[in-house]
Amino acid sequence: MDSMFQHFRKEEQPFIEKVNSWVKEVEDTYAPKLTEFLDPRQRFITESIVRNSDLTLTAEGGFHGAERQRVLIYPDYYTPAADDFQISIYQVNYPQKFVTLKHSQLLGSLLSIGIERSRFGDIELTEEAVQFAVASEVSEYIHVNFTQVGKVKVSVEPVLNSEDFIDAKEEWAEELHIISSLRLDTVVAALTNSSRAKASSLIKGEKVKVNWAMIDQQAFEVEEYDVLSVRGFGRFRIMSIEGRTRKDKIRVMIGALV
Repeated sequence: MDSMFQHFRKEEQPFIEKVNSWVKEVEDTYAPKLTEFLDPRQRFITESIVRNSDLTLTAEGGFHGAERQRVLIYPDYYTPAADDFQISIYQVNYPQKFVTLKHSQLLGSLLSIGIERSRFGDIELTEEAVQFAVASEVSEYIHVNFTQVGKVKVSVEPVLNSEDFIDAKEEWAEELHIISSLRLDTVVAALTNSSRAKASSLIKGEKVKVNWAMIDQQAFEVEEYDVLSVRGFGRFRIMSIEGRTRKDKIRVMIGALV
């Protein structure tokens, strides 16, 4: 256990323990285990741990290229089916001629009716439709209770045909950065093409999130598959850490959301 912890952040230890409990459950029962919706960093941790066992896994988020996905951990004898992931897609009906809904409004409204963030996946918005993915075990509750976004009355209906799902796959423009360290202020400076002092002020000003959590520590170190949001500059993902240069700089491939 200690050897596993040393590869990840201290604050990630509770999640690592949860993943280890999932693995043990599958090993003990020899039956598949379905997780809640996980973000890319959580899936990376899960995959890293499962790879050290005799088990395997598959992830699915409902939408094509979904960022948040449920993971099925299972023994090698098992062949997963689409129904195993227990994901429902809902469309939001609202007066589109008079109202424009935002991602943050939808997220806040779902949380306000008592649904944990881990119970729903991506929220997709286009000019024509608004859809979101949710764990099927709470879909009936959402169908009954999700009736308002802000001051706007809404209703939801299941989208049963996958051909009708919004195909809003995120595109990431990848760029190789050569940086002196993986400190958050150094990475933010590279992403915003600014000084470390400017990056530090963004971090101290609570304008930087890592994996959807506000981080105000300049010395916080980023890892592979972290998702960074810098207010005013966009969203980024650490695609890979590719070793060091001859001058001992770190090569990092970072994707910027297009």
